[in-house]
Amino acid sequence: MGKGNRWDPAQYMKGAMGDLRTRPAMDLLNRVDHDRPARVVDLGCGPGNSTLLLKGRWPDAAVTGIDSSSAMIEKAGGSGADIDWQLIDISDWQAATPVDVIFANASLHWVPDHAGLFTRLAGALAAGGVLAVQMPNNFAAPSHALIGEIAARPEFGAQLAGKLLGDAVQAPVFYHDLLRGLDGSVDVWETEYLQSLTGEHPGLQRVPGTALLPVQ
Repeated sequence: MGKGNRWDPAQYMKGAMGDLRTRPAMDLLNRVDHDRPARVVDLGCGPGNSTLLLKGRWPDAAVTGIDSSSAMIEKAGGSGADIDWQLIDISDWQAATPVDVIFANASLHWVPDHAGLFTRLAGALAAGGVLAVQMPNNFAAPSHALIGEIAARPEFGAQLAGKLLGDAVQAPVFYHDLLRGLDGSVDVWETEYLQSLTGEHPGLQRVPGTALLPVQ
């Protein structure tokens, strides 16, 4: 996840947000076709909610959770699961040995240069390995558009220029064209989740743990 941002595991998984953030990870995992991976890595593991899903599906695999937030790693480590939690930024991570499953749920949109990034990650896979990635593409949603409008105001422009999320994420066809030139098959799809949020200012309560982090 993003370098230098102060992640709060409690805010990230607050209330119903935990279930809403975990659902895309579950949907992605259900599409991963690998029976017995020996080594599984969760890039941008956050508080460990997605990593626990990986361990639950493949209990005999050596599972590693990677994140750049010490608060997130500390929270994840409290699960007691047999998982190797490592404090590393995704941009700096290198596979010591080929990996059977590289899983990245809602994390790679924090990392620039997707052409180079996805090619590097695909190259870290073992024979028959799987690169499974889910990224949000809601940067045009009213909440995120409003953040962009406010950040672009003259009084904030100099401080906040280039700090908002979204620039790294490309259209689905970009990833299909990039990855189909590599070995193996490619499965790219886009899903829109319609979620009912409750409570006072529910939209605002969703973004402090993610989209607002770079500009707070």
